[in-house]
Amino acid sequence: MKLHKKDNFSRRNFLKTSVLASGGMLIGFNFLTACKPEAKMPVTIDNLNFNDFNAYIKISEEGYVTIFSPNPEIGQGVKTAMPMIIAEELDVAWKNVTVAQADLDTKNFKRQVAGGSQSIRSSWSVLRETGATAKQMLMQAAANKWQVDKSTLKVANGIITNNNGETLGYGDVVKEAALLEVPEKVTLKALKDFTIIGKDALNVDLHKIITGQSLYGLDYKAEGMVYATVLRPPAFGQELVSFDATEAKKINGVLEVVTIGKKVRKFKNSGEKNWSFSLSSSDKVVVVAKNTWAAIKGKKAIKAKWKTITALESTEQHNIVLNAILNDKKGKVRREDGNVKKAFANADKVIEKTYSAPFLPHNCMEPMNFYANITKEKVHLVGPIQTPEAAANIVGKMFGFTQDKIHLEMTRMGGGFGRRLYGDFVFEVAEIANKIQKPVKLIATREDDMTTGIYRPSTKYKITAALKDGEISGYQLKEAAINGNMYGSIAHFFPAGCIPNYKVESGNYKSNITTGAWRAPYTNFLAFAEQTFFDELATELKIDPIQLRLDLLENLDPKKDKRIQYSGKRTKDVIELVREKGNWGNVPVGVYQGFATYYSHNTHVAEIADIEIKNGLPVIKKITVAVDCGIVVNPTGAKNQIEGGVLDGIGHAMYANFSLKDGKPEYKNFDTYRLIRMNETPIVEVHFVENNLKPTGLGEPGLPPAGGAVANAINAALGKRLYNQPFIKDLQKQTILG
Repeated sequence: MKLHKKDNFSRRNFLKTSVLASGGMLIGFNFLTACKPEAKMPVTIDNLNFNDFNAYIKISEEGYVTIFSPNPEIGQGVKTAMPMIIAEELDVAWKNVTVAQADLDTKNFKRQVAGGSQSIRSSWSVLRETGATAKQMLMQAAANKWQVDKSTLKVANGIITNNNGETLGYGDVVKEAALLEVPEKVTLKALKDFTIIGKDALNVDLHKIITGQSLYGLDYKAEGMVYATVLRPPAFGQELVSFDATEAKKINGVLEVVTIGKKVRKFKNSGEKNWSFSLSSSDKVVVVAKNTWAAIKGKKAIKAKWKTITALESTEQHNIVLNAILNDKKGKVRREDGNVKKAFANADKVIEKTYSAPFLPHNCMEPMNFYANITKEKVHLVGPIQTPEAAANIVGKMFGFTQDKIHLEMTRMGGGFGRRLYGDFVFEVAEIANKIQKPVKLIATREDDMTTGIYRPSTKYKITAALKDGEISGYQLKEAAINGNMYGSIAHFFPAGCIPNYKVESGNYKSNITTGAWRAPYTNFLAFAEQTFFDELATELKIDPIQLRLDLLENLDPKKDKRIQYSGKRTKDVIELVREKGNWGNVPVGVYQGFATYYSHNTHVAEIADIEIKNGLPVIKKITVAVDCGIVVNPTGAKNQIEGGVLDGIGHAMYANFSLKDGKPEYKNFDTYRLIRMNETPIVEVHFVENNLKPTGLGEPGLPPAGGAVANAINAALGKRLYNQPFIKDLQKQTILG
């Protein structure tokens, strides 16, 4: 396979050193097609500063390879999968590869972001070309040494062999390779020759994780570091009037109590318009201590007075305003085909249902935390953040530092799910560090995360369908969300293009409750609403639910409509695969099945849920999943991502509830906030569609269909349609009343 010009992989994208003093070869490359021409490679390795690169490969004289990963590792496995792609084309033994996390480098990177399940998809071609280019240079160096034509050589596991059976390791020719011109074009491996991609690989951080070595933000320590906790307004819509820190200062270990909060009001994260975030305008009380325990105790001892500055909102009020939006004839039209109004007027029957979901916190296992040290000369930031460049940019604006004076180190994240896209905790710790002029780590408690965090928007959908002559002749979806939710392209997901009269519109209520992205943004609840609605239509039309989807897909002609986001063929492929693997309609008596399919993050997924009923409530036994994500780089990591997404989707759809009263969250910790439990987790069986298409997202697409598949199985078992999340509220009511 030849390199195409459109991939923009040239000398500017692929920089190398001259001879290195220590005998190594450093090859810089663009991890996300974003290498900048000003990137400079060092002449010697003695004083090497790894921050000078976009990302790169280091090859030692012993033949070992180090690959530096620039993107944040959030548990999605990119720190393993991305280097596997390079190692494949480089033709080195995976056991000889070491992977290290790079720091933020605003000069040589663009979009150092963990979000949207896009890392592998965005970098697939460039990473392959990077490895192939390095291999070609090493082989050319060997050819020069043997004085033979490069085409006569073979390479495997970092060993180059000539026709006489002589061998040279990469380490034997790395100095000579460093002197060569970087080739403009390279030939990539045939997919059939892959030896690393498609094979199971353990997480590169696994040993450190299970042995408790320092990886996460909470692990980080620095000399002279102190700890801080922040007391924020107890209700959305309140601000600080005054506080008394007398008792807090008496606690052993508490060093000082200060206020922050009005340094910055609103910034927009650079390059990511959907991730803008408004900070609280209220002052906040900060307790600085020698250790975490003292800081937390000190915060609890603060006596603060607050005043209400805007309306204190409640879930009951939100339900009223969202219902009003659904019933309002006005809405922002996202897509409109045909004449929906006429289709409804001429229908044999019109079916309309409303679905609702609550706010949801992210509940990362590792609470928010970050380290900062700000001096007159520079800013040092360390911690778990999904948008490091945006956070560093804002800190620079806050205190007047240019980017070359800001050094940000990324740690592995103990969960993110969208919460760490927003750098509010980074801005807070930066303001604290600047005020106290000490290196400080900000620590949030679980209560902090749940009560003053950023939530999935509370949302309602009203879906209406027209049935005519045994077919769906019209379809209308309207969304109402707190602070808005839907973005335009979702209107072009299934069933767009499959129903002649089709309309999608949205409306929102502006609230002072902070909301933002939550795993599989927008689709995490929409998939449940649409997929259970289609099952209801299948019942009305007396057709198998799976067959209804397949029949609708026959109407799709993407050539006529370039707006369509999903592939009809790939959707059919996952449906057929899950129908076979999930034994659809062929299960023992007492087992009930539900089906759902959804496309998100460029990936097609179909799921079948098997449940049983015990004591009047569903027990989820198994979820069978079919996934088309193109080429699977690391099957172990891919399965982990799908399994995690499915369990996350089931748990939140079944149990998670979150409400507010007078601006205050009513759930503060896991003693009242319900998560899925170990004995409630089903077997998740994952099957991948085999093809040679480029990889797509995996961290999020498994979640959206899960709730719909379970809800449809529950209806098959109990004859009860579910319209509200969490399901358990309605199910328990039925059991009590039953």
